[in-house]
Amino acid sequence: MRKFFFLENLIEKVWHSKNIFSLLLFPLSLIYISIIYLRRTLYQLGLISITKINAPTIVVGNIVAGGTGKTPLVIWLAKYFKGKGFLPGIVSRGYGGTYLSNIELVKPTSNPLLVGDEPVIIARNTNCPVVVAKKRAKGAKELVEKYNCNIILCDDGMQHYSLARDIEIAVIDGQRRFGNNYCFPAGPLREPKNRIFKADLIVSKYNARTCEHKMDYTYNQLVSLNELPKTIPVSDLHGMTVHAIAGINNPDHFFSYLRSHKLELIIHKFPDHYSFTKDDVRFDDNFPVVMTEKDAVKCLNYSSDKHWYVPISAELPKSFIYDLDKLMEKIING
Repeated sequence: MRKFFFLENLIEKVWHSKNIFSLLLFPLSLIYISIIYLRRTLYQLGLISITKINAPTIVVGNIVAGGTGKTPLVIWLAKYFKGKGFLPGIVSRGYGGTYLSNIELVKPTSNPLLVGDEPVIIARNTNCPVVVAKKRAKGAKELVEKYNCNIILCDDGMQHYSLARDIEIAVIDGQRRFGNNYCFPAGPLREPKNRIFKADLIVSKYNARTCEHKMDYTYNQLVSLNELPKTIPVSDLHGMTVHAIAGINNPDHFFSYLRSHKLELIIHKFPDHYSFTKDDVRFDDNFPVVMTEKDAVKCLNYSSDKHWYVPISAELPKSFIYDLDKLMEKIING
């Protein structure tokens, strides 16, 4: 674990500043960029096929490695379109999942080690058909043909051009932005920075600049892992010492939220998408254990009455809703 965090911290320093290491790696980034442009050109020329789904398709993605807040936004979109009378279906690659079939239906009770943690969270929070698929286009097609979905949300698919999209939403971490603005391996960018401006909508978490829609998070009441759906306000733990567990990308906001409620934290940081064991979350004391929902779905079998998670929900401005509705009108009206 220590070796992992040493490597993670090193990559963080290299990717978020222009330094001797990033400059040495820059020639490799130029090769990477050339491959990116070649691949995109092959799609544009029709030399690699693109699948068009018989339903409006919205791709939510980013151009930076690591988490930017896509999953809460996908959940928000699913609930929004359900409220407008649509039957959304969500397709994901299921990062970290070990499923062997080409397409796997995800249920709220699915094993996150099999299908990935984020698809399980989406299924739990939307009550919509969710599939993980090795090829997103095939998963999206199944959602339409087998589950009668009439709008498709693709979680993390900006670089997967084989699936045609009607709307593309790019998500940015408004604080970390684009790091040193270099592509792999010299920096965190999956594609050159100007790619972001080809998206139909840009959503920025926490902070937004011109032409970006700010996305905030609401932290909800603590939920018991052991007695679902029991909840308590976080203020019930005011002044207490708690074990704070996070296996997510950039967990500082989560820890800051807990500290803002006067909790004394014993911090346990793990890699993103980490597969927990019992020893990781059980401790020889009576302190409460608080974690993110992304971690909680993987820790249910190890829980006790001391284990809680903090669900979050995305908040989007009226400007985002207005622009989204305008785009949908164009699609529906042809």
